[in-house]
Amino acid sequence: MIKKTRTEPKLARESLVQGGALVCLLIMAGYSLAGPSGVLAWAENQRMLEQRRAEVVVLTQERDELRNRVALLDPRHMDPDLAGELLRSNLNVAHPDEMVMLIH
Repeated sequence: MIKKTRTEPKLARESLVQGGALVCLLIMAGYSLAGPSGVLAWAENQRMLEQRRAEVVVLTQERDELRNRVALLDPRHMDPDLAGELLRSNLNVAHPDEMVMLIH
């Protein structure tokens, strides 16, 4: 007696699994090339990093200037020039011997 073997369904199932694996690999390769952290985005990420570093430098300078201004406003030893400047700008106060010129 001759036994019949079913090779066709097994081959179809194997090719389906292999095709699914190939699709998964292609999707992973696509993300590694064109994804948000892929090879093509590398230059953009480097440019953004340089911009952020420049912003950090500017913000650090501004922070240092503000720290200096806060130190000058310390009530124990306030800078008289800064106090006069703040009075003039915030309260519109002037000495009697000063002349105020309005610029439009």
